[in-house]
Amino acid sequence: MAARWSNAATACAAWLLSCTAAATSPTASGEIVLDSPAGPIHARVHDANLISVDMGVPNFDPKSLPFEASAEAHVYPLAVAGTEVEIGAVSMGNPHAVLTVTSVASAPVDRLGPAIERHPRFPKRVNVGFMEIVDHTHIQLRVFERGVGETLACGTGACAAVAVGRRHGRLDSTVEVELPGGKLEITWSAPGEHIWMKGPTAVSFTGRVEI
Repeated sequence: MAARWSNAATACAAWLLSCTAAATSPTASGEIVLDSPAGPIHARVHDANLISVDMGVPNFDPKSLPFEASAEAHVYPLAVAGTEVEIGAVSMGNPHAVLTVTSVASAPVDRLGPAIERHPRFPKRVNVGFMEIVDHTHIQLRVFERGVGETLACGTGACAAVAVGRRHGRLDSTVEVELPGGKLEITWSAPGEHIWMKGPTAVSFTGRVEI
């Protein structure tokens, strides 16, 4: 299932554009707006190859995922794989279910990830986040991505986890999210406001393609 935009690709494109702008106009602003099928995306370029991306406003309406529920709630019980778990559900432009676990290291990602992803209450399937709350400013996260499996990092998954944790009153407005592939900083000031993701960029390779 194709995504309408990629937060990682946005951060990389913003960094590349900032490098081009710096070379041609040293006084260029660090604010960048990129167009996408989902609409304009705002990004900010910081020092040391750090990029912030506006990830939009978290949407907790079950219909936005979609998720079959009688009404919007902070927590939903879900019968899956012979057990019952509690999830938070939020759309970040793509659907996310978030479980709070005592330890991400021992979380049953391989067992519950695919079972929740294809649960009939998520007719278009769902990304599944397993969140361990270390303290009010720090979480650890593993994400089982729909159609892919467990991934090293997921920007919308990090935002979804922080949004759910904030809604439950367990996280501050700025949170460090530690994923298997690295760390992100997520900032969400209040419900109804845009949530921002900040993370590093790095050159993996350069090359030329004839088209």
